[in-house]
Amino acid sequence: MPWCEDGYYIEHNEKRRDIGNLEEHAKGYFFVQKSVSMIPSLALSPKKDEKALDLCAAPGGKTTHMAALMENKGMIVANENDNYRINGLIANLDRCGVMNTVVTKMSVFDVKDDGFDKILLDAPCSGSGLIKGETQRSFKILKEWNQKYIEGMSRVQKRMIEHAYSLLKRNGVLVYSTCSLEPEENEDVVDHLLNNIGGKLEKIELPVKADDNKYLRIWPQDNDTEGFFIAKIRKA
Repeated sequence: MPWCEDGYYIEHNEKRRDIGNLEEHAKGYFFVQKSVSMIPSLALSPKKDEKALDLCAAPGGKTTHMAALMENKGMIVANENDNYRINGLIANLDRCGVMNTVVTKMSVFDVKDDGFDKILLDAPCSGSGLIKGETQRSFKILKEWNQKYIEGMSRVQKRMIEHAYSLLKRNGVLVYSTCSLEPEENEDVVDHLLNNIGGKLEKIELPVKADDNKYLRIWPQDNDTEGFFIAKIRKA
């Protein structure tokens, strides 16, 4: 993959696509995820001597990637509030041999520690960036899309990003991301933080085609990926 030296595309094979059933997958030699989903953890770039937080961690793709970037050292707190999804998170961390991560189950707003060097907030969203091709998922998202829902999500996301920012150390870094293309869930949320609380935007230097005058907005057609939004904020 152009933006991740540890990421690889899999060639299409009509006879077999169930690579999750391979022995190598069961042993944790690789993790299967969308290529665009690797960008938030790369933008965050956690180091092996740092304390990091993944606020909405399930199913663990970004958490395991963060652990790999940290060489399984330092400390990650992986938080998930969903009873069903947290089981997948724990299973993936165990399968991949992640040793530097503590799993917590609580609301984002109940996380109180304010000593994090790096925080990833891959926020719950409408998922409109996942609309790609004539798939069952695309039709489901289109059917459920409505402006009232987007505005409701935006209000929750603004509270989430405020709380995430409060948990950072001075000079710490927060990466906010969604798989939505709605401005209300993306630019409006980050601008709310910058204009009312504080923080400084930092440019994300990765070889990915995106609208990046202020934020990294990735359109599905530009990189043959799903749509995504990523912003990197440093605490003053």
